[in-house]
This record gives sequence, C-alpha cells and structure tokens, in this order.
Amino acid sequence: MQRGSDRLSVHRDDEMKHELQGLLRSGHPTRSEEWHDPEPSADDDPEVAFGPVTPGRAPTSLEAVRLELARFLSRGAFPAGPRELVRALDRRYAPDALIEALERLPRQARYPNLQELAEALTRARETETA
Repeated sequence: MQRGSDRLSVHRDDEMKHELQGLLRSGHPTRSEEWHDPEPSADDDPEVAFGPVTPGRAPTSLEAVRLELARFLSRGAFPAGPRELVRALDRRYAPDALIEALERLPRQARYPNLQELAEALTRARETETA
C-alpha cells in the first residue's frame, strides 16, 4: 500500500537494494568503475582534530583503535600474526602510523580476532608511554 510519503518509487528502492547487495555481503566496494568508490585518505592530508586514530597518538581508546583497524581489516584476515596483518593493511592503504604500530608487536604473537589485536596495540602504547 502506497501512502505517498515515500521519496523513491518501489522500483527504484528495489534497484538500490540490488546495488548494495555486493557491498553488504563482501564488506568492500564491488563496483567495476573505481571512480565510483570513495577515495581513501592520504598520508599528507591535513589533520582533523587529533588526526587519524592510531595507537601512538592521544587521545585513543580501545574502541577508537578497534574502529580504525576495522576500516582496513576484515574477518578473513584472522587469525594472523603481525607480519600478515601488516601486509593486509598495506594492501588496503592504511595509514603508515597504524602499520608502524603493528610492526612493533612481537613477531611470534597470533591474534584470533580484531578485538585482541586492538587490545594488544593499546597495551603496547600504554607500556611505551609509561
């Protein structure tokens, strides 16, 4: 039943759902034309407030570091050690500060999920500043 308050027609609504299915299922853009995708931030972009969230900058919290990692790492990247995670971050053009923070983690460590990686990064930051 149409109530007349919809901004889009039923057909356009279905078309938009179909366009988003690939993105929602894969977790990354699926368009064939790259110019449709948003451009990632560059290392030389001006800092906004405290700049990108990285384990080496204040103020950071566990949630902020986890959110920043989640922008670049998917579930498929885990379980992994720092070397594999650095390669994954490098492929997704993550900020250099985030990659450098992972390089300082113990090489023999294995992280089963994003939460444990974020906890390890925040613990490493706390021990460096103490």
